[in-house]
Amino acid sequence: MESLQQQYRVPEIYGAFWFNSDPIALGALRGYPILVDFWDYACQSCLRTLPYVQEWHRRYSDKGLVVLGVHTPRFPFASDPINVRSALEKLNIFYPVVMDNDFLIWSAFRAEVWPTRYLIDKHGFIRYIQQGEGSYENFERAIQSLVTDAGYHDDLPLVMEPIRGSDRAGAVCYRVTPQVLAGWQRGTIGNVEGYSPESTIHYEDPGYYLDGRIYLHGDWLNDRNYLKLNESEGREGHLTIQYQAKEVNAVLTPEGEKSFQVFIRQDNAYLDETNRGEDIRIDEQGRSFLVVEQGRMYNLVRNKEYGEHRLKVSTRSNGFALYSISFVSCAYEEMISHN
Repeated sequence: MESLQQQYRVPEIYGAFWFNSDPIALGALRGYPILVDFWDYACQSCLRTLPYVQEWHRRYSDKGLVVLGVHTPRFPFASDPINVRSALEKLNIFYPVVMDNDFLIWSAFRAEVWPTRYLIDKHGFIRYIQQGEGSYENFERAIQSLVTDAGYHDDLPLVMEPIRGSDRAGAVCYRVTPQVLAGWQRGTIGNVEGYSPESTIHYEDPGYYLDGRIYLHGDWLNDRNYLKLNESEGREGHLTIQYQAKEVNAVLTPEGEKSFQVFIRQDNAYLDETNRGEDIRIDEQGRSFLVVEQGRMYNLVRNKEYGEHRLKVSTRSNGFALYSISFVSCAYEEMISHN
């Protein structure tokens, strides 16, 4: 968490589309502490941070804290208000959220990463900034300080326990493979064929893989933001990625066709009950798969422990579009302090 030595007046929020509230003017909230959370419903780090923001809203809204979400989309499909509304309902988000499709609010606050949280005092000055995950205990203590400063003097709850071992202050976590983007503008592809912007390219699986690169097989369309299978006659295409992590997530959308199957294998075997992600199903033949119904982040793998693995994703649907693959670390259990 960053505590500002110099105070900055909070900029106003101008948004055309609000959820759970009429438009809110920050200038009308003088006297109240405010938490502004920049997030995106398809962002891994945002979703890992979200339970804390929701709990702070539950704990402190009756003590004066105002929580506002600013939904700034990382990917084009997340700029659709129908998709955002669906995500808010699924995630049980009840505080006000404003859409920031043009990054106007993002720029006014000088945000740089997803998520970023700002704490604003009763006078309208930004007092604390937290970029990315972590520092949850310190951030809640800052909330308590601003709530007290705004006039609440009854007992406050104990700071919430970390949800995950990696959230604890001072936790030492394994190094994971960085997020891999798929589109030609920012993507990382390992095939020798490389990218050809806005074209369909035939790729051959090389059979050897470097960590953190996407390797394709079949005909794939190279879009600015995603890779999309573009096979003829229903032939199967697949992608492979070597990674180091405990969990794997992928941002996928259906382009045209919907509700199609995508099969997932790890280390040449289908997933099972010990390592399948939340969105993975297992059919009668023991094959692990997911169904892509809407643009969002899908949880593919949840290994019991951190490790190095090879993931293979295959489908016959030309509706399959991949935006990114991201990875989750975990803490060294023997180095977690429970004091």
